[in-house]
Amino acid sequence: MDATAPSGKQHALTLGDQDLVVTEAGGTLRRYAVGDVDVLDGFAADGMCTGARGQTFVPWPNRIGCGSYSFAGGEHQLPLSEPGAGNAIHGLTRWASWQLADDDHVSLRLTHRLHAQPGYPFPLRCRLTYRLLPQGLRVETSTTNEGAGPCPYATGAHPYVSLGVQRVDDLTVTLPAATWYPTDDRGIPTGRRSVEGTGHDLREPRRIGDLQLDTAFTDLDRDSDGGSTVRICAPDGRAAELWLDGSYRYVELFTGDSLPDPAERRRSLGVEPMTAAPDAFRSGDGLRTLEPGETATSVWELRPRLP
Repeated sequence: MDATAPSGKQHALTLGDQDLVVTEAGGTLRRYAVGDVDVLDGFAADGMCTGARGQTFVPWPNRIGCGSYSFAGGEHQLPLSEPGAGNAIHGLTRWASWQLADDDHVSLRLTHRLHAQPGYPFPLRCRLTYRLLPQGLRVETSTTNEGAGPCPYATGAHPYVSLGVQRVDDLTVTLPAATWYPTDDRGIPTGRRSVEGTGHDLREPRRIGDLQLDTAFTDLDRDSDGGSTVRICAPDGRAAELWLDGSYRYVELFTGDSLPDPAERRRSLGVEPMTAAPDAFRSGDGLRTLEPGETATSVWELRPRLP
């Protein structure tokens, strides 16, 4: 593949009628299609990732207000990667180069070493594994603390589910979450509320219509296997199930209304599995402490259901 593409080397997998492309930049899921249906809304090979589509976030998902936090008696200041809102957003690895470590024709494993740096002085070894299965795509994020002391950690991912529709309004979503997070104008949670009796109750199928979401949810119902399932359906019967293992206790839904490019707004539904809540480095909500040598592993799967 052409290493001069904006997102670096392109790594492809095929299984039956499933096609997958992952990029060197960020280990990003650029394309996932089944037959002629683009299950995910990705980006072109000659383009740059926009709106964090298909990216994985380490060592935190979502936002950290002011980019500042305390940990183990130390005060830390991260770069404000969302400068307009004054936040640090979506971790430190999504624009880094990830190296292909293994390709066995049904799976790709990419690795990245995150070195200690100002704001996050904790070295990590990161691994991303993409595997095609008969039922769909499996994504595993595994991170090891390589430092001499503990570190704060969370992860998340940002696939945009499309199912080939032109507008997110036409999709129906079911999210088995009992609690949602209202936010201030910077996207930082101001509390937690029950979805009962609100417009954020998605426990039964709901057409998105004019609903605007950049919203985190938690208190997920669990399946018999310990995971949770978000279901997205198109009007023609095409559907996808996003299954999250037990480490993913939070989900952000994003209808894209605030994307900079008007052509990308409300084009697909961002469904972001997260192991911690927004602003977790400050609130501690879902934040994990990794001890030296400890590894955290999280898995999500995207299971298309195409007629």
